[in-house]
Amino acid sequence: MNAPGTPKTPGTPSTPADRALRGKAARKRVPRSAHASWLPSVDRPDPVAVLERQGRDRLPELLPIRYGRMAASPFAFLRGAAAVMAADLAAAPHTGLTVQLCGDAHLLNFGLYASPERALLFDLNDFDETFPGPFEWDVKRLATSVAVAARENGHSDAKAGRAALASVTAYRTAIRRLARLGELDVWYARIEADELLPLIHSGHDRRRVESTLGRARRRTSLHAYGKLTDVVDGRRRIIHDPPLLEPAGTSDMASLRKIFSDYRSTLSEERRLLLDRYRFIDAARKVVGVGSVGLRCFIVLLAGRDADDPLFLQIKEARRSVLEEHLPSGPHTHPGHRVVAGQRLLQAAGDIFLGWMSGPQGRAFYWRQLRDMKGSADVAAMSPGDLATYARLCGTALARAHARSGDRIAIAGYLGGADTFDRAISDFALSYADQTTTDHTTLATAVDAGVLKAAPGV
Repeated sequence: MNAPGTPKTPGTPSTPADRALRGKAARKRVPRSAHASWLPSVDRPDPVAVLERQGRDRLPELLPIRYGRMAASPFAFLRGAAAVMAADLAAAPHTGLTVQLCGDAHLLNFGLYASPERALLFDLNDFDETFPGPFEWDVKRLATSVAVAARENGHSDAKAGRAALASVTAYRTAIRRLARLGELDVWYARIEADELLPLIHSGHDRRRVESTLGRARRRTSLHAYGKLTDVVDGRRRIIHDPPLLEPAGTSDMASLRKIFSDYRSTLSEERRLLLDRYRFIDAARKVVGVGSVGLRCFIVLLAGRDADDPLFLQIKEARRSVLEEHLPSGPHTHPGHRVVAGQRLLQAAGDIFLGWMSGPQGRAFYWRQLRDMKGSADVAAMSPGDLATYARLCGTALARAHARSGDRIAIAGYLGGADTFDRAISDFALSYADQTTTDHTTLATAVDAGVLKAAPGV
């Protein structure tokens, strides 16, 4: 059976007009203006308790790093608190218009990466929490992250609201445009990096963006090879930089070599052939991100033709999405498979080495390239105008991802031509930004009281 709001199976009559009416009918369940409200429920879980529950099966020695990073600012807290916001979104009525959610669509989970054809694209780039759910949950998280980032940059609430509004208006506009296109046109739609420069009017800002694009193009495995490795006793090894980067122990190394062959089986035949041309050199445990800290994550160094032909892969533990306890079951029982399938569905072009498998103790993992011309924006340095421009870009990219996986025509019908939804989400974003500040204070208080141990600045 199709989830509410998803396209019907092939062969089932469903005209664009029918699909648009289905979207408009969702306004009866949740009026567009109703999205503006945010009031915490009386039984709202304590945010610190939510984080502690998440940490129970993580590496305990790394949890202080996670809490220290989250305590740094409200925006850092928001980045690590996807589970907190998921519970809050689930407590309110939703449209039932289902897409493959990113699940963690904040500003810093968009960025640059290389397509298999080596074109530099802008898109979503984090899928740890991906899961089918109501489209507006991603839109609300994106808009909230814009508002929180704006305040952190010292922008007024009026400017923060306008930037959040810009992200939602761009989303609505893009969905309505995509709703008028054919299926293949939507599937092949993508945002190339060269399209970003015409959006920049200031010469200074244009040079800054050009510099960002240049850095991204240089961020390859060969670049990582120079930064992350050294020669030890005549052999190339990953450097030791504890606690963020530590050589894999004997047992971990043996496990990684074993699961490498299992991962290989999830690739297509031609990519297995390519991978077979590399040999395993070294591996290390690596701390990444904010919300992911404490999950088991490794990088593996492979060598191809010779020592100057390296490939870095990242192996990251996959858990249940923070959305799963609030939504019907998804199509994938293996968390690594869920992440990989979600990324392949949402991104315009995927990593050729993306794969998944199970490791020791039945833990789920997924594999991808560590650096493949990846780059991200410096949100903290953005002026109000820059942030609004970037927010529009993220809203457009999110709409393109949702249009691939959900019924874009129904969503466009729900959103309509007026800015009712846009303004409601902007109001929500400012209100939830207040909640994020409160939750961040709660975490900081728990750290100060010794309830949680934090390692600041790591």
